Amino acid sequence: MLYQDAINIRTSRRSYLPELVDFGCLNKLRALIDEYNHKAGLNMQLVVNCDKAFKGFLKSYGIFSGVKNYIGMIANKEDEHSREKLGYYGQLIVLQATDMRLGTCWVSGTFDRKSCPFKLSENEYIECVITFGNVENERSAKEKFIRSVSHRKSKKAEDIYISDVPIPTWFQSGIRSVLKAPSAMNRQPVTFTYKDGSVVATVNDMSVAGMALDLGIAKLHFELGASGGEWEWGNEAKFTLNCATES
Repeated sequence: MLYQDAINIRTSRRSYLPELVDFGCLNKLRALIDEYNHKAGLNMQLVVNCDKAFKGFLKSYGIFSGVKNYIGMIANKEDEHSREKLGYYGQLIVLQATDMRLGTCWVSGTFDRKSCPFKLSENEYIECVITFGNVENERSAKEKFIRSVSHRKSKKAEDIYISDVPIPTWFQSGIRSVLKAPSAMNRQPVTFTYKDGSVVATVNDMSVAGMALDLGIAKLHFELGASGGEWEWGNEAKFTLNCATES
C-alpha cells in the first residue's frame, strides 16, 4: 500500500451508506486488528452491523448518520502508553481502510459507550471508536458544514517543529505528513524538535483528553512521511531514522 496516497486523500466522514461493507474488506480489517493487538498488547475490537451506539443518541443527532460499523479503541489503565499506541495503530488501520475506499472518522464523545458491545476487563475502558463504512465519493453539504464549524485553521509547518539548524529533506517530508494527520478539533498539538540529527516529539500536557491519541497519530504520520524509522513510546520520545533514508 502507498500510505502517502491514503494520507493525501483521507478526510473524516460522518455520513455512511446503507450498503454492507465488502466481506473481503472486513476480513482484512479483522486480520489487521488481530495483528496489531498482538504486536502492541492492545485490545481493539471490531463491531459490524450494530447501530445502537449512535442511533438515537442525543449527542450524535445531526452529526453522524448511517453508522453501523466501528472499531473500539480500548485503553488499559495498567499500560501507560496504551492510548498513544491506540492512536498510532488505529490511524494505521484508518489509512489502510482508506486504501480500501472506506470512509472513516475518529469519534471520542458523540456516541453511547454503554451501548457498545465491547468485552472489557476491570482495567480497561473505551477511549474512543473509529467509525467506518461505505460513503459517497464527495462529502455531503452537512459533512462540509460540520467540518467547517468544528475545526480550527490548520497550522503551518514552522508552527509544529523546532530547529536551530537547516532541516534535512526526510524531516521536512515527515512534517508535511504530520500536517495532514487528524487530531481532536484539529488542534495539532505535537511539536517535533530536530537537534544533533535526532528528533523528539512533544505535547504540552498528556493529561488533556485525547492528547495521547494525537501524539500516537502524529508519530505515525511523521514516520511514514520520513519513509521509515522507529519511535520510542511516550512524551518527549525519540525517533530513530532508518539508515537507508538519511540524507
